[in-house]
Amino acid sequence: MIERIEQLRAEGERDVAGAATTAALEEARVRHLGRRAELPNLLRGVADLPPDQRGQVGRAANQARQALEAQIAARAQELEGAELDARLAADRVDVTLPGDPPQPAGRLHLLTATRREIEDVFLGLGFTVLEGPEVELVHYNFDALNHAPNHPARDRTDTFYVGEDLVLRTHTSPMQIRAMESHPPPLYVVIPGRVYRRDSDATHTPQFHQVEGLAVDEDITLADLKGTLLAFARAIFGHEREVRLRPHFFPFTEPSVEVDVSCFNCTEGHLRDGSRCALCKGTSWLEILGAGEVDPNVYAYVDDERYDPERIAGFAFGLGIERIAMLRHAVPDLRLLYDNDLRFLEQFG
Repeated sequence: MIERIEQLRAEGERDVAGAATTAALEEARVRHLGRRAELPNLLRGVADLPPDQRGQVGRAANQARQALEAQIAARAQELEGAELDARLAADRVDVTLPGDPPQPAGRLHLLTATRREIEDVFLGLGFTVLEGPEVELVHYNFDALNHAPNHPARDRTDTFYVGEDLVLRTHTSPMQIRAMESHPPPLYVVIPGRVYRRDSDATHTPQFHQVEGLAVDEDITLADLKGTLLAFARAIFGHEREVRLRPHFFPFTEPSVEVDVSCFNCTEGHLRDGSRCALCKGTSWLEILGAGEVDPNVYAYVDDERYDPERIAGFAFGLGIERIAMLRHAVPDLRLLYDNDLRFLEQFG
């Protein structure tokens, strides 16, 4: 009986070692350890043996069964690993191949496209494009731009503070000071970028985009500012556009103006059917940006004697990229630009 058990164990180990697939291994398990296999039946028949043989035969049969089960488990792990590797190699996808079916080419987001158009206009006018930090010192964001200590924009209800003297910049204007500190006059730059304020509704978002413009040279006047902005308005909104300047107040310009462009959607505030233009609300003008002559106090924050307000002058302006995009494409809600709805975005580009 013991010899037969050893023979069955050797046959089982040989079949298990020779199994090349998990299916073949399962067949070997059933053949040697299944309900009808000889070895389990020997174990079940131990009770019928003479008492002096039961212990020896039962121990040998159990050892043979346990040895086969351990070998089957080890072999199963080997085969599963090899089969997984084979599947991974066979199913490998070459991600450098074109899609099937081919996917349409992507397009620039409306805000990115508008920003690049604005940059191109000012590059053509002789300006240089600069960028600046989005986390800004209070000194550059407020103090150096002539903001009074009690100015409402300094409140934590209006501005995101990330430290006692650090804010998420509320405008791109801080780069006026940084640009003048880094470059002597004459200086002609535009600074596009993200800015942050605590606003959120149909016409405001906590994060939006501006383009700051700064020109510093000798004998610069409001006429130069108006001519620059007229060239910009005609490049963006059409060759028939006109601009007008209205008195306003900004801490870092004096005098300060609001700039309007003549409406490109109507004639004198009315559409062809005689109804009032909804875009300009019948005024025939669209507000597009704020601007003005650089306040002499701003030059005092630049530690460079070449920026002497008695000798040089300059103008600055700031415009919202979202506002330009909304006006050009009749977008009714600013939040549409950030919803990532392809039904909206695919209309542009």
